[in-house]
Amino acid sequence: MQRTSSGNKANWIPAYKADNDLKNPSWLDGSLPGDYGFDPLGLGKDPAALKWYREAELIHGRWALVAAVGILVGQAYSGIPWYEAGAAPGAVAPFTFGSLLGTQILLMSWVEGKRWVDFYNPSSQSVEWATPWSKTAENFANATGQQGYPGGKFFDPLQLAGTVTGGVYQPDFAKLERLQLAEIKHARLAMVALLIFYIEAGQGLTPLAPFGLL
Repeated sequence: MQRTSSGNKANWIPAYKADNDLKNPSWLDGSLPGDYGFDPLGLGKDPAALKWYREAELIHGRWALVAAVGILVGQAYSGIPWYEAGAAPGAVAPFTFGSLLGTQILLMSWVEGKRWVDFYNPSSQSVEWATPWSKTAENFANATGQQGYPGGKFFDPLQLAGTVTGGVYQPDFAKLERLQLAEIKHARLAMVALLIFYIEAGQGLTPLAPFGLL
């Protein structure tokens, strides 16, 4: 289920009245969550490229959300600047750096490889052989039919965007749409925040310094 375009679609330049590709690109029809018509370089003119850019934005944004929370909580708890935490004594204990790196490469390669295949061949990974720890592939199937938002009992255990009736997950697309918009907004903010954190780190500063926490 996709949102349809609307003549009242929000725009990133509200005061700019001219109707052209800078203000209202024809290839951005409002069907994507968080679509404000921002594509001044025309990167999304190709539908295939637009689909990939949205996937990349979503995944990078989710990682940024996790990283931002990890940086703030980790530093507040340990008192060690986040960019020095890896060099702190015992930071990688009880693992050696090599074993930690190797494990992460193997696990991330497997997970990201499956996501890559599923992107080009949707639902191809929700099969029993691809989910060996699950007795059924049903838990890993895409319950919403939308790329990047699988839902289901495994990916939506709190039933924030759907309900489980008779053991079957039923998505609530009205709730899903609100959550998609909230997620992409927070994800974009988190990516900007991470960029600022990096710039601060280059100057020996941390995001918690203004609060007296390093």
